[in-house]
Amino acid sequence: MLTTALAAELLQMHAESLRKMVREGRIPCHRLAGGRGMRFLRDELLEWLGAQPAAPQAARLGSGAVSPGADAVTPRAPNATR
Repeated sequence: MLTTALAAELLQMHAESLRKMVREGRIPCHRLAGGRGMRFLRDELLEWLGAQPAAPQAARLGSGAVSPGADAVTPRAPNATR
């Protein structure tokens, strides 16, 4: 069984995004006694992931990601001080 942090890492998403998907009933999850803790079965997550339709590459990359084949990332300029 995986914790929320480990499941989010496996799915390459933020833990809060994973929690939101659980609340919406969009992803398989097992609640611990008391209802607050969440655990995930690796095989269930991989099966769920395989059943998802393929997203366009830009949507899969998300913000701040480097597209395949990119040689370098241009760093942001620091904010000017006043």
